[in-house]
Amino acid sequence: MYRLVSRLILYKDEDSILFNLAKIFRKYDLSKKDFDIRYETISQINSEVGRIVELASKYGFSGDLWHDYLIYLLLSSENSLCVMFERCESGENLTIDEFMRNDLEVIVELMNYDFSAIEDELGINSFSMIRNFTQSSSFDYSNHNASGLICDVCSKVKAGCSVDELYSVIRNFYHKYGVGIYGLNKAFKLSHSNGDDFSIVPITSFDDSISLDDLLGYEYQKGALVDNTEAFIRGCKANNVLLYGDAGTGKSTSIKAILNKYYDDGLRIIEVYKHETKYLSRIISEIKDRNYFFILYMDDLSFEESESDYKYLKALIEGGLEITPDNILIYATSNRRHLVRETWNERSDTSAETDLYHSDTVREKLSLVDRFGITIGYYKPTFNEYVDIVISLARRYPEITLTDEELESEAKIWIRTHGHPSGRTAEQLVYYLLGKC
Repeated sequence: MYRLVSRLILYKDEDSILFNLAKIFRKYDLSKKDFDIRYETISQINSEVGRIVELASKYGFSGDLWHDYLIYLLLSSENSLCVMFERCESGENLTIDEFMRNDLEVIVELMNYDFSAIEDELGINSFSMIRNFTQSSSFDYSNHNASGLICDVCSKVKAGCSVDELYSVIRNFYHKYGVGIYGLNKAFKLSHSNGDDFSIVPITSFDDSISLDDLLGYEYQKGALVDNTEAFIRGCKANNVLLYGDAGTGKSTSIKAILNKYYDDGLRIIEVYKHETKYLSRIISEIKDRNYFFILYMDDLSFEESESDYKYLKALIEGGLEITPDNILIYATSNRRHLVRETWNERSDTSAETDLYHSDTVREKLSLVDRFGITIGYYKPTFNEYVDIVISLARRYPEITLTDEELESEAKIWIRTHGHPSGRTAEQLVYYLLGKC
């Protein structure tokens, strides 16, 4: 196996299961006379096989897990050579394609690799078990989006496929979705380690079912958001967007729905919390050359008067020396129209004890909002609109058999103890009614 693996050019991840197995096999071949190496080899092989089973439980592989793992390796690999495929047009004859064909010849051979010799020699059947693996169809996989994409490719690449067949499937996937984590996932967040170090990691539990139709009403707001996003993914000039207004009115839902709607067009979202605004420049440096359209999503954004992190955001949006790349926008939501808390004392130039010119301070704070090209207001519905939302949501569930009049009565009771009318409180009422069915 290690002779085959040594021929790889693109998919040369030294920490992968494939490379670890190749190293284990090579070490065993060189030390067969050492009795202790036999038990060490068995233990190491079983550890790598266990990692393959873990991937199967994460992504829903079944049948020949070795075959599915190799497909996963092709789709998840992310290095400077693989990333070149994101910008290659389908049908272009490039040297990178020759590299890929070379590697796919190796992968096809590996798919058909016969493990029986080493199994017989070591007295194990680990590989035989994962070549015919059964898994519960009711298992809830941890990453639905990536699981669906990988399993779809696995179903297209049959055992005994040719290099040309494998090339066509993988190349088409790269052309449509891209490579690595950004090809397999929709949404991302920052994962922090030591100090200021961080990495961008997938959000694996994103709700793929949310759509703009789920948000009843707010047609103007949804239309403005769609128009700006469509301009963005067409490569036209587009604006950063601030969605502000009452809690529970659908601001965050709108952005999640936008991601689901335009994911296939290359849209991706990275969630950035308020305390992470200082990392914005570094995030942009990492993603600016990728062939995707990134929205930096800042939910429930607001700053207290003592906080100064808003200055990082202000400089990034407009005012810094470095131009924000055309493939990156900021979409933020807030319950505050002006984002930065303002006190009554700041209304007067003569009321301050520490700041001589308060009007300048106020202008500095409010200028953050001015740098969002589009601001969209989401306001709480009237009571009648709230009742309409309750009825519309309830009608999606046949288990709820209450009449419109009964639902209106339930809505009146619910709103007395659950805050102001909103889409969120309407949804909470419907979930409560479902629990009573």
